[in-house]
Amino acid sequence: MRNRFAFQLRYFLCWLVFFMAAKAVFLLYHWPKAAALSRGELLRVFGYGLRLDASATAYLSIIPFFLLTAGSLLPARFPLDRLLRFYTAVAGIVAAFFTVADLELYRAWGFRLDSTPLQYLDSPAEMAASAGSAPLLPLAAVLLGLLAAGWALYSKVCGRLPALPPGFGRGRAALAGLLYLALLAVPLRGGVQQIPVNQSDVYFSARPFANHAAVNVPWNIVNSLFLQSGGPNQYQTMPDSVAARTVRQLYAPAPVADTAAARLLRVPRPNVVFIILESFTAKLVAGTGGEPNVTPNLDSLARTGVLFTNLYAAGDRSQKGLVSLLSGYPNQPTTSIIKYPRKTERLPHLCQSLKQAGYASHYYYGGELAFANMKSYLVTAGYDQLTERADFPLNQQNSKWGAHDHVLFDRILTDLKTQRPPFFVTAFTLSSHEPFDVPIPRKFRGTDEAALFRNSVFYTDWALGRFLRTARQQPWWDNTLLVLVADHGHHLPGNDAIESPGKFHIPLVLAGGALRPEARGRVVATFGSQTDVAPTLLAQLGLPTTAYKWGYDLLRPVRQPFAFYCFTDGFGFLTATSRLTYDNIGRRLTSGDTTHLRQGQAYEQASFEDFLRK
Repeated sequence: MRNRFAFQLRYFLCWLVFFMAAKAVFLLYHWPKAAALSRGELLRVFGYGLRLDASATAYLSIIPFFLLTAGSLLPARFPLDRLLRFYTAVAGIVAAFFTVADLELYRAWGFRLDSTPLQYLDSPAEMAASAGSAPLLPLAAVLLGLLAAGWALYSKVCGRLPALPPGFGRGRAALAGLLYLALLAVPLRGGVQQIPVNQSDVYFSARPFANHAAVNVPWNIVNSLFLQSGGPNQYQTMPDSVAARTVRQLYAPAPVADTAAARLLRVPRPNVVFIILESFTAKLVAGTGGEPNVTPNLDSLARTGVLFTNLYAAGDRSQKGLVSLLSGYPNQPTTSIIKYPRKTERLPHLCQSLKQAGYASHYYYGGELAFANMKSYLVTAGYDQLTERADFPLNQQNSKWGAHDHVLFDRILTDLKTQRPPFFVTAFTLSSHEPFDVPIPRKFRGTDEAALFRNSVFYTDWALGRFLRTARQQPWWDNTLLVLVADHGHHLPGNDAIESPGKFHIPLVLAGGALRPEARGRVVATFGSQTDVAPTLLAQLGLPTTAYKWGYDLLRPVRQPFAFYCFTDGFGFLTATSRLTYDNIGRRLTSGDTTHLRQGQAYEQASFEDFLRK
């Protein structure tokens, strides 16, 4: 293997071993926490972390692989070997420094090193004070040890760059180097799967430390730099105290005349089946003023359940809707908190709240949970079981995204036969996502995008109807509350503008055997957001809602019910009498009047400040 054309493989292997050694150093440095992990969990730290390690290795290998490709075309006297050694030495020093800095920062902060320390670069005195209590001598020894081990590893595994074999053309050598460079694309994105690697791919345990230990520090730093979550608050329009006071006033409770009317359940601890419907815009649900005959099963369920007609999505993407629904947390105008595992670890979650009340839990999704970093969020939430695309047989992964919705519902029905009650089951559909392919004959004519979307929503509703017909025959049905809500709305049909309230209008239906007979057929017109769903559900179960401070019980509304949502660098603020949308970049209203502009700006400022502080 000591030849010119094995050098790139050896170089890649060298960095990969270095990162695995750095992981071992992290575990040893935090041995009291590592010792609490089982042998299997310790092995999985390395196994699950391998994809991020390989991704970081690939990024570090781009320049050397390019140099080797270009250097093959240059004269033999070109100092290619010295350039490679210089680059590797600099990269090794930086990687070792970050690795050692992370050891102590993790002890203090509880999350792996990211771009957060960069916000202190303009205050070196504070940085020095923060480092004052760190054991500098032991850390320096670890740094020197890592550097020495890294150089020994490079010398042993890579060594000097061999010369080209006699008679081997430089063009052929450059072509071989180019092939190696192209192959880096696979580890760069963490494999050949549809979704590039992210932190979710290394989250495997209910113990946060095990998940954190699997993260690659250099990869995490660069990733967080691109995400830019550190502030300052670019939505500062008033003093923080004024914004906080304005938001508190928004959540001031209204006088309640009839508390009995707010009680919907006939049993104190029903099972909860929480179904999140992909892209189910209110424009296609008859009960919320939409088109008839697109969602007949959901419409029928709404007539015998409780229908909320003025609910709005907090954002415009699945990952944003997920956090708003399950954690009652608002969206951010240009990012999503789900991208930052260390922040989502500090959010409340329905699963955690219900687990404390004795609920078993299971999350179902027919696609890949790594999508948009959902898996890290769900693992942190503490679900007892996660079922995703890889858990379905290959012949059932029959859509571009994974398993179609009727397959997903069939799996849930099978599992619920042996599920311990009370249970909290969360299911996220996917078939009404682009490209809108469905496994049943189309109901609506046309091949335009709106027709395809309409047919995909009809299919998911058809699959829901199949599920309901069987579910009503099961012994658990009479003691079950069904929650059906969309993850977000859609610009179709009608091609709504990005900020249009119609794009964010979604249905919310509560149904199931656990409803009181007198609650059936009730229509609630209170304005609200996805962030209000979790407090509303918990209030029905008689469980605490204080951790969900960005939402309120829609059945015991605030003095001025409202809905707040974010689009790309802008927000909407809706009440029963006023609607406005505001563009943050242009600093102007795009619709509506200024009646509630100050309240909308206060909400955006306060919620984004809360996001920055997480």
